[in-house]
Amino acid sequence: MAKEFQGTIKLDVRDSVPDWGPFELTRAKEGAPNILVILYDDTGMASWSPYGGRINMPTLDRLAQNGLTYTQWHTTALCSPTRSVFLTGRNHHVNNVACIMEGTNGFPGASGRIPAECATIGQVLQDNGYSTFWVGKDHNVPEEDNSAGGSRSAWPLSMGFDRFYGFLGGETNNWYPDLVEDSHYIEQPYSPEDGYHLSKDMADQAIRMIRDQKSGNPSKPWYMWFCPGANHAPHHSPAEYTAKYKGMFDDGYDAYREWVLQRMIDRGILPEGTPLTPFNPLPEDQANAADYVKPWDQCSDDEKRLFSRMAEVFAGFSEYTDAQIGRMVDYLEQSGQLDNTLIFYCADNGASGEGSTSGSVNENKFFNGFPDDVEENLQYLDALGSPDTYNHYPTGWAAAFSAPFQMFKRYSQYAGGTCDPMIIHWPAGIKAKGEIRHQYHHVTDIVPTILDVAGIDMPDVYRGVEQKPLNGVSMRYSFDGADAPTAKQRQYYCMLGTRGLWQDGWKVAAVHAPLTGHGRFDEDEWELYNLEEDRAEAHNLAADYPEKVQELVAAWFEEAEANQVLPLDDRSALEQLTVERPQAEPSRNRYIYYPDSGAVPEGVAVSVRGRSYKIIADVDITEDAEGVIFAHGSRFGGHSLFIKNRKLHYVYNFLGVKPEQTFVSDVLPAGKHALGVEFVREGAGEFRESLGTAKLYVDDQVVDSGPMRTQTGKFTLCGDGLCVGFDSGDNVSRDYTSPFAFTGGRIYGVAVDVSPEAYLDLETEALAVLSRE
Repeated sequence: MAKEFQGTIKLDVRDSVPDWGPFELTRAKEGAPNILVILYDDTGMASWSPYGGRINMPTLDRLAQNGLTYTQWHTTALCSPTRSVFLTGRNHHVNNVACIMEGTNGFPGASGRIPAECATIGQVLQDNGYSTFWVGKDHNVPEEDNSAGGSRSAWPLSMGFDRFYGFLGGETNNWYPDLVEDSHYIEQPYSPEDGYHLSKDMADQAIRMIRDQKSGNPSKPWYMWFCPGANHAPHHSPAEYTAKYKGMFDDGYDAYREWVLQRMIDRGILPEGTPLTPFNPLPEDQANAADYVKPWDQCSDDEKRLFSRMAEVFAGFSEYTDAQIGRMVDYLEQSGQLDNTLIFYCADNGASGEGSTSGSVNENKFFNGFPDDVEENLQYLDALGSPDTYNHYPTGWAAAFSAPFQMFKRYSQYAGGTCDPMIIHWPAGIKAKGEIRHQYHHVTDIVPTILDVAGIDMPDVYRGVEQKPLNGVSMRYSFDGADAPTAKQRQYYCMLGTRGLWQDGWKVAAVHAPLTGHGRFDEDEWELYNLEEDRAEAHNLAADYPEKVQELVAAWFEEAEANQVLPLDDRSALEQLTVERPQAEPSRNRYIYYPDSGAVPEGVAVSVRGRSYKIIADVDITEDAEGVIFAHGSRFGGHSLFIKNRKLHYVYNFLGVKPEQTFVSDVLPAGKHALGVEFVREGAGEFRESLGTAKLYVDDQVVDSGPMRTQTGKFTLCGDGLCVGFDSGDNVSRDYTSPFAFTGGRIYGVAVDVSPEAYLDLETEALAVLSRE
């Protein structure tokens, strides 16, 4: 409640008495700690060295040795939902984030728009005297808002953060990222050839933000959410870090599980006698074929070489990012801030299975429902981790890095999807050093913990809106309470059609795979596990305790009702990613784009996926004209119309599969021209890709033509948007290097049409529209 003015107001200011009380901003409590939340992506508990894993994490080791290692901390099993909970402290369906932003639908728990009833930790801390910073991944901005002209209501600065530097989507190219600073898009500050990597850039920006704040407001505490692109695909690792792991995964993922399990037991992470669960635990009629793990002894020598190398790159990526975080920790120590900085170092879900059985040199194939080919991938063996690949390891490593549990990311009913690393470090507030904590906790418990240590309550009403209650409990009781019983009592799980519930040490898990389209949820079998005695969830006790199963299943439905969980959705990735969603702009068949503007993100750009289309550019060129006229996507999926060597080129890069589909004209004469391409879809291929004929036009003449295939799914989950006059980020075609800006004339505009009309019928009309603009 606002303070009343206690001064005196007279006609003359000299006779009046001021009172600054009602106008002063709230200050943080004396001694309130800084808070640093480091949230990696896609990392199972068996990955990192503090837990016994083979990936060396010197910074995390340092923090663990002087802090606490949690062994039963859980997430939602997917990134956007987990991140929404980090933001608000409410369950992900209460936040309306049932799935990733690219998989939202029109139901209360799945709209992708965090409601006003769920104030964020940034807003609450900001109003209570904290500076608030967000660096790295967001992935809680609805797709239709992810553009220069989109609503800023869900961008970080509207969610309670003073500064933001990072990317808005679910992933980005670590060599050529899609960057936003505060509330506007920017180009990366320098190139990979000059030493650029996103992890390094993020650490630089984070240090700068804290240093700037301490220069002006040294007594003010800060909150920073640091969310690297690691360990999400693409796995981009500097070569010297990949080299550290040469040969270290040659024993394969089966052997790694055996090795790491004993290490986890020896370190006290897991109890003695904990067994391994099987690689492919779901029955064949329920399992998702893309998540199958091929036993190592059934892999060919070539597969073993490829898969081992993919693990080496992943490990290098993870350690390199930890080294950049180490620079941040060193800065905090040197500046005297480390002791009173509460650090949470954790991951948002289990290891990722999006590389499918064979691994991938282009993860976008997964989102297009298009299989990888081992022979093709082997061609990139030495390039893995470099700008030439968008790589992801196979499902075997996902299962290994999530050992000893069943499955991995997306499987919310099993610990393989939800049980993740969590190290907490706070020398000024935690007496215990280098200890392990086994209390059962969940991501809903992070916001209550932060508020607890900051001495702040979540408001009942925020900006005039009655607030939803927090769904978690503070973990502070566990800081110096190694033997304290778990304060949490119940937690539901639900993701992509998978379901589970933990309550007082017992857990039920529905036998159902994500992204299968199987449906028939009422037929799901429910398994039962006693986690007090069976941390691996290896022994199904459902037949022994049917009443307990009924009790916990009923509890799951109670939670589903209370948290707006239904309906369940297990449709394929391609189906969910291509759902028609409301757009700020009305639907239309023709899109006009102009030079001298920024890249248009894929979520709001014209979609040519799965349909016929025409591209018509109105240009006036000189004899030496060259450069990109139109480009959308990257070398891992996209298309580009450009002039090189005085010839018009059109390249459609289908998921990075070589060779690029290329159409070329003869030498172009100087002058005004209509330059374009038409693709007529004639059918679908085995994996729903579009098959048809492309024709390259100079004015009204076809100068090249031939068969072409196009993608049904997205070019990227984010970044590498539609451009006119240049190619942003990573180049679509290997025939040029971005930005390959257009020179030697003028581009008046580019029209992209997805109507059924023929190219020549549209040419005059389209050019007339462009000339009027």
